[in-house]
Amino acid sequence: MLIEFLTLFPEMFQGPLSESILKRAQEKGVVDIRIHDLREFALDRHQTADDRPYGGGSGMVMLVEPIVLALEKFCQSNSKVLIPSPRGERFDQKKAAALTKEEHLIFICGHYEGIDERVFELFPCEPISIGDFVLTNGEVPSALIADSVIRLLPGVLGNPDSLKQESFEEGLLEYPHYTRPAEFRGKKVPDVLLSGDHQEIEKWRQAKRVEETQKFQPDMLKNFGG
Repeated sequence: MLIEFLTLFPEMFQGPLSESILKRAQEKGVVDIRIHDLREFALDRHQTADDRPYGGGSGMVMLVEPIVLALEKFCQSNSKVLIPSPRGERFDQKKAAALTKEEHLIFICGHYEGIDERVFELFPCEPISIGDFVLTNGEVPSALIADSVIRLLPGVLGNPDSLKQESFEEGLLEYPHYTRPAEFRGKKVPDVLLSGDHQEIEKWRQAKRVEETQKFQPDMLKNFGG
């Protein structure tokens, strides 16, 4: 998969996309991540990429020209353009899985008051939302969505079975996890996890998944049928 980010602040991606699992995914060649500075597509020598909104109001709006010029350069027939926006479909695990079927994702990272509406009119862009709250930029939600998608790609995780019982898979949260030591400050690991009885362990884990979902995300059980 090729993932490209069109941004005014390329440095914001250096940490989230260059460490841990995402770093290994790139080293393996599973995903190719490219970051483009929109100011390089500005039309003036000052590399202006934003201006005051028509009609007045506070803040600045990202210019249409640099974004469209960048899209014209990088878009291909198999490209899917995403723009983090509150008007979009709510991003979730199901959507992340659907996006793994794409070959080329392009994220337009908004800033300030947003981007010129004509970007949506000139290109088939899909708005996508990560929640009902406001952030200072589109770089954070873009990196978040990319992280969620990349880890689902075949070959990214060392043990693909770890995906099967994660939170939100099968409509349930994940079960609690424990590791050494078996006891710490009076808190013990459940006996069943130390028993070696894999059948009983699986029964415990499934029961805990339902219990955790009921406690923290009860609305999920409506879809699960619990």
